[in-house]
Amino acid sequence: MVDVSLEQLTDDNTNEELPTGASTRAVHAGAARQKAHHSLNSPVIQTATYTFRDTQDLIDFMESKVWGNGEAREEYGRYGNPTVHAVEQRIAALDAAEDSVLFASGMSAMTSLLLTVLPTGSHIVMTGDCYRRTRQFCNTFLARLGIETTVVDCGDYDALDAAVIPRRTRFIISESPTNPYLRVADMEAIAEIGKRRRVMTLIDSTFATPVNQRPIEWGIDFVVHSATKYLSGHNDILAGVVSGRADRIKALRDSRGVLGGVVDPHNAYLLERGIKTLGIRVRQQNETALTVARYLERHPRIERVWYPGLQSHPDHRIAVEQMSGFGGVVSFEVAGDLKSASRFIDALRVPIIAPSLGGVESLIEQPALMSFYEKTTEERLALGIKDNLVRFAVGIEDASDLLADLEQALAFV
Repeated sequence: MVDVSLEQLTDDNTNEELPTGASTRAVHAGAARQKAHHSLNSPVIQTATYTFRDTQDLIDFMESKVWGNGEAREEYGRYGNPTVHAVEQRIAALDAAEDSVLFASGMSAMTSLLLTVLPTGSHIVMTGDCYRRTRQFCNTFLARLGIETTVVDCGDYDALDAAVIPRRTRFIISESPTNPYLRVADMEAIAEIGKRRRVMTLIDSTFATPVNQRPIEWGIDFVVHSATKYLSGHNDILAGVVSGRADRIKALRDSRGVLGGVVDPHNAYLLERGIKTLGIRVRQQNETALTVARYLERHPRIERVWYPGLQSHPDHRIAVEQMSGFGGVVSFEVAGDLKSASRFIDALRVPIIAPSLGGVESLIEQPALMSFYEKTTEERLALGIKDNLVRFAVGIEDASDLLADLEQALAFV
């Protein structure tokens, strides 16, 4: 199903058919051809409230919720914003979804969706290696509401099917690729279980982006992105997004007005600007990351490399079937212990020590010292995090410079 064309996009103002390539959609989708003051870019509508001409104008709005020209409008900034809505339309087109809704962060998108959909006493099935804060939210905050979470191993679809509790399970949640071992979910299998067992399905597709995979085309109900990462691409904003069926997204947008996780219109503008270069950035990061992964796999000072583009990765076959690119993150284990990995990282000159991923700069970290610093070695190992594990989020630098830097730094191991 990789590279299957979507239905032709149509510009609302001109009725012209637009091409549907990923990069073309990233630049043009969801944007009205004729903008205010003939602006090329979506204007930043920096307002907390909206005005009405007179009482009848207010009554007409309350009955129809549209402007006189048929465009959707709001009365208060927490319920919607034209700049935000333009970005939502663009991401929906990229995700092959009917609609999308933006939030203030990726975690706000995830938590708002779960709080909206899950009733007290319900049940979630989640695959292992999902983002630790998502697991934390499910195991702590949702547990207080009587919502139970069952975690099954990545790739064990029989266990996933068996974990579904009839009339209680509401969601099957997976991340693909996962963090930090880049496990790739068999979305066709997950969608089949969800439909057969009448359970909604969700994929956190942050690491892949719509350039590399579109879970909705495989039958998944919801797609979540931390738009902070690749969609923005510049490590300068926080945002999150959920894509899916129009009626479900409308309910979630209504919930956003209550829960309050709105994204600022200026952040939405910056996000739209970043999305325009998504295709060229991600394709270069795909290519460079694969080059880096192949180099590291051959290096005597590297014990193991985790990258779905390598045949040694446990989900390589699924990745080839489902993805058009394997992503810009490479995880690997340096020969030695915690200090050996630290010496290697400190010797690097190009990658910057920092959490996150998806920006133009290469970032690198030891999960043991970043996300899991407060835990002992034994506690980290119980979670599958080794002391010598390194996560390398490749930027858009020249591959030759990154390889040379890795070579000199590995001499310190």
